[in-house]
Amino acid sequence: MGLVPASATSDATLLVLARGARAFADGFISVLLPVYLLTLGFSEFRVGAISTATLLGSAALTLLIGLVAYRLRRRSLLLGAAMLMAATGVAFATVHSFWPLVLVAFLGTLNPSAGDVSVFLPLEQTLLPQTVDDRERTSLFARYGLVASLTGAVGALAAGTPALIARESSLSLRQALEGMFLVYAVIALVAMAFYRHLSPAIEPPADQPPVPLRESKRIVYTLAALFSLDTFGSGFVVQSLLALWLFQRFDLSIATTATIFFWTGLFSAVSYPVAAWLSRRIGLVNTMVFSHLPANIFLILVPFMPSLGLAITLLLARSLLSQMDVPTRNSYVMAVVTPAERPAAASVTAVPRSLASSASPLISGWLLSISPFGWPLVIAGSLKATYDLLLLAMFKSVRPPEER
Repeated sequence: MGLVPASATSDATLLVLARGARAFADGFISVLLPVYLLTLGFSEFRVGAISTATLLGSAALTLLIGLVAYRLRRRSLLLGAAMLMAATGVAFATVHSFWPLVLVAFLGTLNPSAGDVSVFLPLEQTLLPQTVDDRERTSLFARYGLVASLTGAVGALAAGTPALIARESSLSLRQALEGMFLVYAVIALVAMAFYRHLSPAIEPPADQPPVPLRESKRIVYTLAALFSLDTFGSGFVVQSLLALWLFQRFDLSIATTATIFFWTGLFSAVSYPVAAWLSRRIGLVNTMVFSHLPANIFLILVPFMPSLGLAITLLLARSLLSQMDVPTRNSYVMAVVTPAERPAAASVTAVPRSLASSASPLISGWLLSISPFGWPLVIAGSLKATYDLLLLAMFKSVRPPEER
């Protein structure tokens, strides 16, 4: 299996490579963010507040991009987002007060989740379908997610580096953690290099006016509402807060936690090619629901496990299934709207998702500050399972072109 499907253009390759670079950075940052903030003396509640600020900022920036994207070159927007990512890394390495960090988190691109919730997502999601034939659209989204999951897993493993550096050198743990935020900034420059080589073919025609949602409006708004329920649940267990719960519940080291997330990332990677294969046989909606639902049941059960080994077993089982809905969901949204409506559909589905996910980390941080049980995991799994059942009931009969 190649990096992209046979019918894909070189632009698809560049977008996948850029996503991989960003996922590597997100992988170690999502594990190290709570460690760094605790090192600065912040409470669990404040860790959740900063996570909420990052997601609120992503939602606001995504909304802004959706409003002005048709006026600007898409390549320029991606380059600007990469520059903002670099500035975010430098700011987190040098700013240590709570409220300034909240502001940087809101304005920047920091991602407390293992998945992509940043402004890059709707931009790349809009571009990918036009770089490949419809028959291989889901396959491209699967490989896009596969690369991100693999590099994110390696990034999570790299989260053990600061503790190693602090142990083997004269640097303190805090200084080593600050260095990782500078690495995050350097990786942003790598992503920028990929974006610089995108061809003019990714740009819409100069005389093409912005196309609002028309015939697909009802479908997209309903999907946006359902996706918001799902991401509201996901916000309770963004990787930074899941790491915080593991630190709190099992008194784990950074290296052990990083290793756990490395393996969950690898297990998630397996789900992407399986999702593409399965969707061709049972359909996109069925693939989303019947892989996601058992994953959420596993998540609900994790806090009830009496040992770390059993908890990790369920987290790994969840990871094997939980990401199958990502490439299928992205492909489904792009398939059930007209090509001209794709930018609007990407923005309309992304913004409510980001807003919904931004509220729950604050609640999750508060719950973790009063109890180590793991209530955020139970709440997250319950909300996400409800989303699965509603999606099946409402969209089983709405089929993409390749399934008709």
